[in-house]
Amino acid sequence: MGTLILAFSAILQATLFNICSLALSPDGITLLDLRRTLNDSKSFLSDWKDSDESPCQWTGISCNADDLTVSSINLPYMQLGGFISPIIGKLRRLERLALHQNSLHGVIPKEIATCSELRAVYLRANYLQGEIPPNIGDLASLNILDLSSNSITGSIPSSLGHLTKLHYLNLSANFFSGEIPDVGVLSKFRNNSFIGNLDLCGRQINKPCKTSLGFPAVLPHAESDKVAAPTKKSSRYVKGAVIGAMSTLTVALLVLIIFLWVWFLSKKERAVKRYKEVEKQPSKETGTKLMTFHGDLPYPSSEIIEKLECLTEEDVVGTGGFGTVYRMVMNDCATFAVKRIDRSREGCDDVFEMELEILGNVKHINLVNLRGYCRLPNAKLLIYDYLALGSLDDFLHERWEDQSMNWSARLRVALGSARDFGLAKLLVDEDAHVTTVVAGTFGYLAPEYLQSGMATEKSDIYSFGVLLLELVTGKRPTDPAFVKHGLNVVGWMNTLVRENRMIDMVDKRCKDTDIETVEAILEIAARCTDANPDKRPQMQRVLQLLEQEVMSPCPSDFYDSHSDYTSSSYQP
Repeated sequence: MGTLILAFSAILQATLFNICSLALSPDGITLLDLRRTLNDSKSFLSDWKDSDESPCQWTGISCNADDLTVSSINLPYMQLGGFISPIIGKLRRLERLALHQNSLHGVIPKEIATCSELRAVYLRANYLQGEIPPNIGDLASLNILDLSSNSITGSIPSSLGHLTKLHYLNLSANFFSGEIPDVGVLSKFRNNSFIGNLDLCGRQINKPCKTSLGFPAVLPHAESDKVAAPTKKSSRYVKGAVIGAMSTLTVALLVLIIFLWVWFLSKKERAVKRYKEVEKQPSKETGTKLMTFHGDLPYPSSEIIEKLECLTEEDVVGTGGFGTVYRMVMNDCATFAVKRIDRSREGCDDVFEMELEILGNVKHINLVNLRGYCRLPNAKLLIYDYLALGSLDDFLHERWEDQSMNWSARLRVALGSARDFGLAKLLVDEDAHVTTVVAGTFGYLAPEYLQSGMATEKSDIYSFGVLLLELVTGKRPTDPAFVKHGLNVVGWMNTLVRENRMIDMVDKRCKDTDIETVEAILEIAARCTDANPDKRPQMQRVLQLLEQEVMSPCPSDFYDSHSDYTSSSYQP
């Protein structure tokens, strides 16, 4: 018996040893958790398996020789979606993170700063949002930081100036604003690091920052100490004047605040009186269905439905390709836009509602949120956020000459739209396609879409090309000026190009246009609206052209050449 026990014990110990020796390393487990938040639609990461002992042979992974911890994640051009999980902070010995040219969204996790040995971060050409985490300035070993061609907002944190080893910085083609901090290592970078952020200012890009009154934010220094130092007597006068001015300003500010508060309260009361108070009782109508997404409508169903039923012509704010758009105000004065779908556009309810559910799950900083859908016996209604300042159509077509969009604003719209165009980039299921919902104004639709009714990526490209023409010309896609000749804006463009009259296409209300930039935009628009879908460029290429030829004065091969260099030649 004792012999049997000893034999069993030996077998058990050997089995446990084998199991332990085959267990995946902690860094490997972290990578598997990281993969769960990435949409690997092409299965490039299929060899990441929990049955391996270490991740060192996995696609895109390199390890340190001494302890087999992960030193590099190199996954550019992998068509990865999803977001970067905060769990990446567990890879304490990570030196290189290269996820550029993918379709990642979400924010840059602040936990990345715990990867204290990071030397190179490449996140270029994704759909990243939010702000730069200030604690990235704690990465003392960082040599390269490339966050270009994303949708990152906010100011540039001054903490980046602490990165004394940083020798390459690219924050271009984002939506940064404010003054570039002139501190530490940030002082040495110039225009090439910040191109395409039209709301940035600072010494590095030779664009003075201004106060709200339009004056330079930093006044020039006195030429000598003698000039700069006032006498004691004049100093007392100056101090008295300043105190008096501040007192007057404070009183004026208090009066203004009180006035605005009274005005706001009276406006709220008027709004409540203007809109009927809804009794919160279930609707007695049959055939009524209400869908909301992400709990974005915090109201009883009965209130929402009765508000929808009460909409009249007085609430109409516009019309579109789908139908009429209304302004709906709830009992608490929250406002939403309601789009009534024309009966002629109705399709199979089940398919339509399935596609709406897909759209309802799409959240993006530059997309209007779809809050809900209601099917009434006599109408289908979509509920969106209400844009109080108006739509792009309002700014382009409904404003007077002195209020029309300037060229800089139109370029920002073009660039921002290029980063968001195409629902496929935001949907997790690659096979999901939106056919019923995509339908819009006739002039935006590609010829093949009108024939087949199927939306494809190339029909999306055509619609974007029409948007570019709308920004340049200030005309709607089916403007009466050329419709009477049997043309839409694309046909009109082709006619004027053949007649060498491109200058006649530019919106006359836009006074600050740049002819070279206009020609570049029209060239991109022409390629996007090519009659042959196969000849239209991919959206990623369109975005690249906009950034390189329109937003950047650098040579057009700057990004490509640097990308090749950094992805293949740089060794941290």
